[in-house]
Amino acid sequence: MSPTRANRRGAMLELAVLGLLHDSPLHGYEIRKRLSGILGAFHMVSFGSLYPCLKTLQQRGWVTARADDAAGHAINSRSRITYALTPEGKDQLEAMLSDAGPGSWEDGSFDVHFAFFGQTGQDVRLRILEGRRSRLEERLDDAREASRQRRERADAYTTELHRHGLESTEREVRWLSELIETERAGRPATQQSTAENK
Repeated sequence: MSPTRANRRGAMLELAVLGLLHDSPLHGYEIRKRLSGILGAFHMVSFGSLYPCLKTLQQRGWVTARADDAAGHAINSRSRITYALTPEGKDQLEAMLSDAGPGSWEDGSFDVHFAFFGQTGQDVRLRILEGRRSRLEERLDDAREASRQRRERADAYTTELHRHGLESTEREVRWLSELIETERAGRPATQQSTAENK
């Protein structure tokens, strides 16, 4: 993994952890479980990645850690540790969630930002959704052109794989367009889903 990609993944893990701690303090195991449960991009997060991330967040003053025992013993390797967001951590989370630049449109980054859209302003949500759609439309154009150039040389399986990739991206573009329309109408996506299911 390139340093840039590793840095981006680390930043997204930090955002996800801060976002999860926004609602309530959590144990490391609970953080990992929730990351696996709600963020597809982080379904493979190991404790070997999570605990260094938590340590970094503590060093920056964004997260506190305390032992769970009622006696108030010092934190040690056998204590069950609860992590909580500090006021500085809340400010940092807000700043990270308000970042609607190109980095938030990329694979993985978009998933994490989208998972915390409930804590994000509508203008930011729209910029991220529109940016993601634009990025995918560019990708579609490039993929279609590459597919046309390869068609004569590719075997049936390669052709089928490319077709599958194109269809998946086209579906995501349609989904994004629906979300953008919903946002512009001033209705949260969950209200639209509920109305459609009635």
